[in-house]
Amino acid sequence: MAEESGLKDLIACNTRISSIMDDDLAYAGYNISELMDNNASFEEVIYLLWNLHLPTQMELKNFTKELRANYAISDAVEQCILIQSRRHLHPMSVLRSTVSLLGVYNVNAEDNSVEATYEQSIQLMAKMPTIIATFARLRTGQTPIEPREDLDFAANFLYMLNGREPTELEVKALNKALILHADHELNASTFAARVCASTLSDIYSCVTTAIGTLKGPLHGGANEKVFDMLQEIRAYGDTKAYLQEKLNSQTKIMGFGHRVYKTQDPREKYLRQMAKELTLGTENEVWYKLSREIEDYMKHTKGLIPNVDFYSATVYHVLGIDSSIFTLIFAMSRVSGWIAHIQEQQKNNKLIRPRSNYMGQMNLEYLPIGKR
Repeated sequence: MAEESGLKDLIACNTRISSIMDDDLAYAGYNISELMDNNASFEEVIYLLWNLHLPTQMELKNFTKELRANYAISDAVEQCILIQSRRHLHPMSVLRSTVSLLGVYNVNAEDNSVEATYEQSIQLMAKMPTIIATFARLRTGQTPIEPREDLDFAANFLYMLNGREPTELEVKALNKALILHADHELNASTFAARVCASTLSDIYSCVTTAIGTLKGPLHGGANEKVFDMLQEIRAYGDTKAYLQEKLNSQTKIMGFGHRVYKTQDPREKYLRQMAKELTLGTENEVWYKLSREIEDYMKHTKGLIPNVDFYSATVYHVLGIDSSIFTLIFAMSRVSGWIAHIQEQQKNNKLIRPRSNYMGQMNLEYLPIGKR
C-alpha cells in the first residue's frame, strides 16, 4: 500500500519549521499571507526558518551582515564552475558538484558542532546565488560579476546575473518568489536532506543530497517545463486547441495540480500578481495573458488548480533568468529550508531507517550452478 502511494500521508517526523493545513502554508506558525502581505524580506524568512522566530532589528542587521560578508566564492571554485560550464552538463549537476566542492575547501567541513554548523549554513546560503550567477554567465561566454555587499540577497543575485542595477519591482518580485519557495514541509528533497542528516553526515553532504533529489523532473523541474509549454502555445497559435490536443493524448499539462493542495496553492496568487505587475504594458505581457488563458481552460475543463510553478515561470523569465536554470533558482531559495531541517534533525536526532514491505518469493532452494 505504501509502495503504491509513494508514502502519501505517512507522518515521518515532527517539525516546527513549516506546516500545510487546510490548503494553507505557514512558516514557524506564520501564515504565508502574513509574510507576503506585510512585505517580509527573504533574509527575515531565512532567519525565521532557522530560529523559529522573526528577528529583531539588531538580529536582522547582524544576520544580514554575516550573509553579505560570505557572498564571494574563491577563484578555485570559480575555475571549477568554468570547467563544468564548458561541458554542457545539466545545470543542477553543476550546482550539486559545486556545493559538494565547497565542503572540500572548508577545512571545518567535518565539524558538526552547533557553532561550526551555523558557520557552514551561512556560507552555503550566501554563496548559492554567486555560484548560480557565475555559472549562468560563464556558460554564455560572459565574465562573472563580483557580488556587492551593499545589496540584499535578491538584488545582489539579479545584479550578478544581469550586470545592471535591478529595478525596485524586479527586486520585489524575486524577493517574494524566494520566500514562497523557501520551505514546504516534508517534500522529497527536504526528506532526503533529513535522512542524510540523521546519519550524522556533514551539512555539505546533506545539501548535496537535497539538490540531487530536487534535480528530478517530478520535483524541481516543473517551472522550466511550464515556460517551454508557453513558448509552444505561442507558436501553435491556439491555446484551447493546443491544450485539448495534449489532454486527449493524456499528456500532463505542467504547472497544474498538487500532491497536497486540493482547492488552492496558497503561493500561486502572489506569483500571479507579480507576473501581472512585471509584464503590464510590456512586450512580455503576452506570457501573462497566455498563462491566464491556460489557467481558465484547465479550471473549467479539468477542475485543476495552478501550482507555485505555473506563474513563477513567467516571473523568472521577465527577470532575465533563462528557463534552463529555473530549478537552480528554486534551489537557491529552498536551501534555506533544507538547512533549517538539517539543523532541526541534528538537534534531536534519531537515525531515519524505515522498513520495506517484501513482495517477492520466499524459501527458494539454492541449486548448484551446473544444475540451473
